[in-house]
Amino acid sequence: MSRTVSDFFWERMSEWGVKTIFSYPGDGINGLLGALNRAGERFDFVQVRHEEMAAFMASAYAKFTGKLGVCMATSGPGATHLLTGLYDARMDHMPVLAIAGQQARNALGGHYQQELDLQSMFKDVAGAFVQQASTPAQVRHLVDRGMRIALGERMVTALIFPNDLQDLPYQAPPRKHGTIHSGVGFSAPKTVPYEADLRRAADALNAGTNVAILVGAGALHATDEVIAVADKLNAGVAKALLGKAALPDDLPWVTGSIGLLGTKPSWDLMMGCDTLLMIGSGFPYSEFMPKEGQARGVQIDIKPDMLSLRYAMEVNLVGDSAETLRALLPLLHQKTERSCRTEIEANVKEWWKTLEERALAGANPVNPQRVTWELSPRLPDRAIITSDSGSCANWYARDLKIRRGMMCSLSGGLASMGAAVPYAIAAKFAHPDRTVIALVGDGAMQMNNMAELITVAKYWKRWDNPHWVVCVWNNEDLNQVTWEQRVMQGEPKFNASQELPNVPYHKFAELIGLKGIYVDNPDRLGVAWDEALASDVPVVLEVKTDPEVPPLPPHITLEQAKKFTSMLMKDDPREGHLLADTARQVFSSVLPGGED
Repeated sequence: MSRTVSDFFWERMSEWGVKTIFSYPGDGINGLLGALNRAGERFDFVQVRHEEMAAFMASAYAKFTGKLGVCMATSGPGATHLLTGLYDARMDHMPVLAIAGQQARNALGGHYQQELDLQSMFKDVAGAFVQQASTPAQVRHLVDRGMRIALGERMVTALIFPNDLQDLPYQAPPRKHGTIHSGVGFSAPKTVPYEADLRRAADALNAGTNVAILVGAGALHATDEVIAVADKLNAGVAKALLGKAALPDDLPWVTGSIGLLGTKPSWDLMMGCDTLLMIGSGFPYSEFMPKEGQARGVQIDIKPDMLSLRYAMEVNLVGDSAETLRALLPLLHQKTERSCRTEIEANVKEWWKTLEERALAGANPVNPQRVTWELSPRLPDRAIITSDSGSCANWYARDLKIRRGMMCSLSGGLASMGAAVPYAIAAKFAHPDRTVIALVGDGAMQMNNMAELITVAKYWKRWDNPHWVVCVWNNEDLNQVTWEQRVMQGEPKFNASQELPNVPYHKFAELIGLKGIYVDNPDRLGVAWDEALASDVPVVLEVKTDPEVPPLPPHITLEQAKKFTSMLMKDDPREGHLLADTARQVFSSVLPGGED
């Protein structure tokens, strides 16, 4: 058999260093699948349960490796299913290449079965580069450009292959006018601002008396540099969710997460600062930043389009965060006044005590905050933690103390439900020697994550380390939205939209050959986590949690408290429990002695 277009495609992908492909098969990519089979052990084909999960896994693989993530789907509905996961990658600036099948070239334009205008469909999510191959000689430069643009611009790219083209004999581009002769390879450049701009930034930071630092995903590889700068400026550091692993939480001046899922020390840090240094973060909520004009601002980001977007910055530095901070550090003066940092450290210490009190408070039956509070000291070294969106993300953001060497992530910019389990699967394929833990609400489990447990059952025996745990908060409620209805809208819980069926997730795990653990007693949580983390089989840990423990933001406005009061007058289905157990937390920051 002569070498086909598909054979060449995978040879080229191998030259680019691609090893892992997340995919679900279909006849629109049969030529590619046949060639992948012929390629042997050069590639690891991961068969998922749904194409959306393949795209989430590609996004997560890029996050946890720093390499390109690859997902592949058949024509028509297979390609459309990729979109949500691809948007997750796009929103979080991850390099991902999507491969999709298409109907035969002669059928295009004929309203053929599964014929969609995929170039138009992918144009937004993969706007940096989306092309449909039309001749064998074109494939070489399509692969090279798709890879290089995805890696160089940290964007999603997409390649579309008509099914008849996949099986044609490969022909190299001829040496003639109108042909392209591309090559393999990309190395990220060293990107550092000019000296004059660094000095302007240093002048602003040196002049500050109360400096706040906010770090995001762009600072994940700059831990030592951030610590050095923070120590020189005697600054406190808040972390956007995607930057949770940028600094370890045992540093006394790290205030934790910021925003709706954030901490009170982070709120206080931002409200009290006179200078803001923002490093590699696209944190979206301006209301949690200093008031406009309150602070002088310096921002570092590798992408110019993210600069001076959340806060009007005085100095905008385009550069790699680690390299830029190393260049900036000699220009900074060592601050000797420690009163602000001392106050920050006191606030952080008090906040951890508050979190402990909240986590250990009684609930019916289990306090959801206690789930992560009990996990935190038990986290193994180098663990990888993924979280879904929803109320579980609050406890992930606030209660888990991340240590050096750990990784963690979630769907950040897109904030999609259903990402935690595919993220955790991708993490295990990226780092099979590490313990991986996924934190998921029952809504996301029912949406799509249960099916991907079958993927775990299919592959886990190949992993060097079998320690893989998904913890499910079973509260029979779409809890984050329920609380948003109450506090943000002043509306009672709408049972028709919010109540979920009670599903025995641990029993499903046992049904497919995994280990299931069920907890409905808070005193058993610690033991259950010990058992789960020591298991030589992947585990589903299901905890029956109380939906009436509020996942509240760190600062409740007077208007939000009024809406909560209004809701109580509208016959919320759980009104009695709310009044007894949660109203005091809602009102605590607006009563005398608090803040409004």
